[in-house]
Amino acid sequence: MSERAAPFYCPYCGDEDLRPSEQGHGAWECGACNRAFQLKFLGLLAQGLRRADDQEDEQT
Repeated sequence: MSERAAPFYCPYCGDEDLRPSEQGHGAWECGACNRAFQLKFLGLLAQGLRRADDQEDEQT
């Protein structure tokens, strides 16, 4: 991830008091709930690829 790809809020408590962690690249710490988490880029989805759940919802 690049410097531009930063979380806007904590995925656990929703607070915006985040700072980079010393654990390494993509790791963040929340000052509000005292939790640490890590972001990881998994890859790109193919254009037009959809989950089976989405397709079933449209058929009903």
